[in-house]
Amino acid sequence: MSARHDLVIVGGGPAGLATALHAARAGLDTVVVEPRPAPVDKACGEGLMPGAVRSLAALGLAVPGVPVSGIRYVQGARGVQAAFRHGPGMGVRRTDLHGVLHRAVLAAGVPVLPLRVAEVRQDRAGVSVPGMGLRSRWLVGADGLHSRVRRSLGLEVRTRGAPRYGLRRHYAVAPWSPYVEVHWGSDAEAYVTPIGPRLVGIAVLTTRRASFTSHLEGFPALAARLPPDRAVTSVRGAGPLRQRARTRAHGRVLFVGDAAGYVDALTGEGVALALVGAEALVANLRRGTPGRYEADWRRATRRHRLLTELLLRARLQPALAPRIMPTAARLPRVFSAAVNALA
Repeated sequence: MSARHDLVIVGGGPAGLATALHAARAGLDTVVVEPRPAPVDKACGEGLMPGAVRSLAALGLAVPGVPVSGIRYVQGARGVQAAFRHGPGMGVRRTDLHGVLHRAVLAAGVPVLPLRVAEVRQDRAGVSVPGMGLRSRWLVGADGLHSRVRRSLGLEVRTRGAPRYGLRRHYAVAPWSPYVEVHWGSDAEAYVTPIGPRLVGIAVLTTRRASFTSHLEGFPALAARLPPDRAVTSVRGAGPLRQRARTRAHGRVLFVGDAAGYVDALTGEGVALALVGAEALVANLRRGTPGRYEADWRRATRRHRLLTELLLRARLQPALAPRIMPTAARLPRVFSAAVNALA
C-alpha cells in the first residue's frame, strides 16, 4: 500500500510540534496526531536554557516569558551562581510555549488530529496506524516519557536505580531573583523559575514518594516565601523520569524529545534537546539520510547526557549528595563552565 503522507508525528508536545514546523518548511506532507486539546500542560520546570531560546527564535517564534540570567545553587545559607555567557534563558509557562507552537503548526497548514495512537506497523514502503486509516513514508514518535510507540515496537530498555519523580506548582508571588534557583535538600531538589511579574514556578525532583507540601517543608526558607494561599495551580506530577530507548531510528520510525530517551531533569534541558532533535531529524529526512539520525542525535546530546548522568549519580550516592553544593561553591569557575557547557 502506498503512503498517503510523508510524515505522521505521534505526539503534539513541543518536540512533535517543532518537528512538524521543520517538516512543513522542508516541504513534507505532515500530519500531527495528539488526543489532548491545546494548550497542553505538563509537570516541568518551565525554564528554557539559552539554546532553546535560540532554537525558538530560529523558527521565528516569539514566546512570552521572563528572561533568566543563569543558574543559582542554594543550600541553607550558602549559594553559588553562574550567569549565562551567550544570551539569557527564559522562564515560560508551559501552556504559553505549547500555544505558540500549536498556532504556528496550524498556520503552516499542518493538521492536528485528535486521535490516540497505541500501535504502529511498518513495512518496506511506509508506516501505518491500525484502525485510523493513517499511513506515511515515515513516522515520528514524539509521545513523551512513556511513549506508546516506543513500547509497541519493543524498544524500551529496563532502567536501574531508584526512580525519580517530578512535582510542580505555581505561586502568585513576585520573582525574587533573575536566576533559576536550585535548592538542594536531603532527598530532593526544588527548582524556582521566574515565569511572570508576579508568578513563579516551583518544581520538586525526588526519589521519595510524598506530597508536594511535604517536600516543600524540607526547604523552610523557600517555603516561607510561598504562602499556601498564593498557590494558583494544582500540583502536577511526572515520572519515573529516567527512560531508555534501544534506538532513535527503527526502520521507518524515528523518535524525538522525551520519547527518544531521558536521563533526568536535573540540568533542565528537556525542551532544548527536543528542539535540536527535531531539527536534526527533519534535516536527515530531507537529505534522504534517515540512518544518520541516530549518530546526529547522539552527537547533539552527548554533552548533556554525560554531565547529567554524572550529576545524577552523585546525587543518588548518600556520601556524595551533600557535597554537590559545597563543591560548586568552592569551585565557582568549574560550576560556571558546567552551566555554560549545558547552556
